[in-house]
Amino acid sequence: MKVTESTSNHDNLDQMSTRELLMGINSEDTTVADAVKQIIPSIELFINACYERMQKGGRLFYIGAGTSGRLGIVDASECPPTFGVDHGVVVGIIAGGDSAIRKAVEFAEDDTNQAWKDLSKFKLSKLDTIVGIAASGSTPYVIGGLKNANQNGLLTGAITCNPNNPIELEAKHPMTAIVGPEFVTGSTRMKSGTAQKLILNMISTSLMIKLGKVKGNKMVDMQLSNHKLVDRGIKMIQDATNTTYEEGENLLNTHGSVRKAIDSFNKK
Repeated sequence: MKVTESTSNHDNLDQMSTRELLMGINSEDTTVADAVKQIIPSIELFINACYERMQKGGRLFYIGAGTSGRLGIVDASECPPTFGVDHGVVVGIIAGGDSAIRKAVEFAEDDTNQAWKDLSKFKLSKLDTIVGIAASGSTPYVIGGLKNANQNGLLTGAITCNPNNPIELEAKHPMTAIVGPEFVTGSTRMKSGTAQKLILNMISTSLMIKLGKVKGNKMVDMQLSNHKLVDRGIKMIQDATNTTYEEGENLLNTHGSVRKAIDSFNKK
């Protein structure tokens, strides 16, 4: 039996109080970060290999179905506003297309050819990287996508939660976090989904930092798309230049970005 499908450590959930449910869920969640920690060497190897390609213009694609596909889309969609990269640099693709983001598309994950068709719309090159995301490690959509990517010379990675699964064996860089049984048996949107999100955070954040999108510990290339982010940008400038809030605001208005404002001030 797949670890992700194994029986929960908790029973009689329908007879538990709200507090008991919350404590049980939390007790399981506390194990996830350690499961991810165990595979940091594998994540490191993947990030370094992906970085070599991205610094030469390569892109990062996530493919998945259901919760896994949605997690990839969330991570990809946060890269432009957080790090100022173009929307095509990190791309999330879900089985069934964009409509599947909100509503499940029946049997979309069962087509082994569709992922490569979806990816091919982006005119792939050998500098691009494909990461398959699937808690079970057996999603046909993801297996087919990785297999085609390998055959075409692309770098491949996989984020899964079962040992020795087909997707893990297909990917050049498997990242398999064994989180154990879910609180609700088989509900992989829980611990497995959390592990996948943690790994995705590590991948995109580390890559963006290595690509120069962070200065010190600040998101100096973030898109200033609302008042909250403008205020945060001004405070970043203020902190980096030891100026007043008003001076930071003037620098931002003059130069249009946090990075340019700080760099201009430091050149004085």
